[in-house]
Amino acid sequence: MRLLVLGGTAFVGRAIVAEGLARGWSVTTFNRGSVPAPPGVTALRGDRLADGGPVALAAAGDTWDLVVDTWSHAPTAVRDAAALLAGRARHYTYISSRSVYAWPMPAGLAEDGPVVDGSPDAGATEYARDKRGGELAAVAAFGEDRALLVRCGLILGPHEDVGRLPWWLARIARGGPVLAPGPRGLPLQYIDVRDLAAWTLDAAGRGLAGPYDLVSPSGHTTMGELLDLCVRVTGSGAELRWAAPEEVLAAGIEPWTELPVWMPPGEPHDAMYRSDVSRAVAAGLRCRPAAGTVADTWAWVKSSGTPIPARPTRSPVGLPPGKEAALLTRLA
Repeated sequence: MRLLVLGGTAFVGRAIVAEGLARGWSVTTFNRGSVPAPPGVTALRGDRLADGGPVALAAAGDTWDLVVDTWSHAPTAVRDAAALLAGRARHYTYISSRSVYAWPMPAGLAEDGPVVDGSPDAGATEYARDKRGGELAAVAAFGEDRALLVRCGLILGPHEDVGRLPWWLARIARGGPVLAPGPRGLPLQYIDVRDLAAWTLDAAGRGLAGPYDLVSPSGHTTMGELLDLCVRVTGSGAELRWAAPEEVLAAGIEPWTELPVWMPPGEPHDAMYRSDVSRAVAAGLRCRPAAGTVADTWAWVKSSGTPIPARPTRSPVGLPPGKEAALLTRLA
C-alpha cells in the first residue's frame, strides 16, 4: 500500500504513520515541517493555508492508494487537497469528530443523527462546523463511495497532545488525597489512538465509505477503573477521595476542562459517553483494555520529560490545586 498522511507528526497523524510503517507500507507525509517527520517516511513540505495551497503535492506527481487527512481547521484546506488528489488516490479518509452532531446528542445516537451545518468553502469558524465542512469537502471530491468519515470521540493514548489522561497521571503521581469525581461506576467511551489508527487503515484498505463513529462501546471502562489504574501504574499510593457530582459542581469546578475526561450524569454525559458504535464494531473495531492505554501513556509521559504534554494552541486542562484543596477540606 502507498499511504499519504496529511499531517502525520502530531497525535492522531503520528499514530496513523506508525501503523502504516509497521505494516510495511510506503508512507508519505505532507505538512509544514514544524515537527520532524518520523524515520522511514517520505516527507513533503507545504502550508495548506498559504497561497498555492498544497503545491508540493502537485509537484510530486505521485499517486497513492490511501489518503488520511487529520485536518481540524478551515474546510477549504480539505477541499483543495481532496480536489487535487481525487484523480491520484483510490480512497480518502477524513478524521472527523462526533462533534458534528447537532445538539442535543441523546444516548444511543448513531451515524444517522442530525448534524450541524458546514461548508467545504468556509474558512475556520468553530470546531464542529469546521469538521462538518471537512467531511463535505472529502465527499465532494471523492464521492460517497470513496470517502471514509471517521467520527472520533475522546482519544487517549501515548503522545496525547491535549493532556487529559496525562494530567490525571501527573496529579495522582504527586500522591496524597486526590479529588475523584463520581460516581465511580460512571461509564466512559474513548478510543486508544493506536486502535483508531489500526481500524482506520483496515477500513480504508477495504474501501469502506461514509460515516463511522469511532469510540469504544459505552462502559469499556468507568471513571473509577480509570483512576484506579492511574494509582496502580504510578505507584504513588495516592488516596482517591470520591465526591458526588453535585458536590463537585457546587464547588464551581468545571467538568471536562478542570477535571479532564469527567462529565456528570445527564445530557452532556449522554452526548459524550453513551453513543451507539455498533457500526464500527461490526466493521472490525477492537479496543484494547484500559490498563494498556493507561500504562503506556504513563510510560510515555515519564520518558517525554514533560509532565502534562498539551497543544500550545489550546488552554491547559486540569484543576487548580487551591480549588481541589478547598473541596477536599469540605468533604473531610
